[in-house]
Amino acid sequence: MRKVDPAKHQARRRHILGVAAGLFAAKGYERTTTAEICKAAGMSAGNLFHYFPNKRAIFLAVFEDDEEGKAERLAQAQAAADPWEALLELVDFLAAPAAEPLAPPLVMEAMVQAYRDAELEALLSRGNAHEHAAIAALLSKASDAGRIDPGLDPDDTATWVLALIGLLYTSAATSPAFKPTEQLPTLRLILQRYLRAEQPDS
Repeated sequence: MRKVDPAKHQARRRHILGVAAGLFAAKGYERTTTAEICKAAGMSAGNLFHYFPNKRAIFLAVFEDDEEGKAERLAQAQAAADPWEALLELVDFLAAPAAEPLAPPLVMEAMVQAYRDAELEALLSRGNAHEHAAIAALLSKASDAGRIDPGLDPDDTATWVLALIGLLYTSAATSPAFKPTEQLPTLRLILQRYLRAEQPDS
């Protein structure tokens, strides 16, 4: 029996997800066919199904892999010595993909499909909950350290922070003139003025 090279298997899997993500972003999940994914990936259907059982599994994996990579970054942020700087860096990290061509339409497509797919909805909800928990923890630590307004509720404020980040994605997906990269400094400024307490060094 031929042994599977884990590195090659993983690389091939990432290749499939990459081309599939491009198709899902451009055409949407429903209008993308398995045959199109096979053609873009340069493989037969039999080979494709060696990695994923169906199109839905590929779509889910696009977002599952993203969550796996994000978990380590969230943990690093919560362990940082300076919660205020860690918060700003985490916002940058979560907002940065909005500037990539595929991310905003993929996010929009995931939101549409989540209404029809309970497993996808649960996956996205878990990811959002993890982001919310990390931001709320940093806000709480920053408040205790006197770095932000102590009158702000960490959980409520984390919801608003994530809502502002989410606007970068939805705006980029729906308005061709909207440039997320150009808006990131404004997002930072809004958060700084919203979160920081009245103090001389703010």
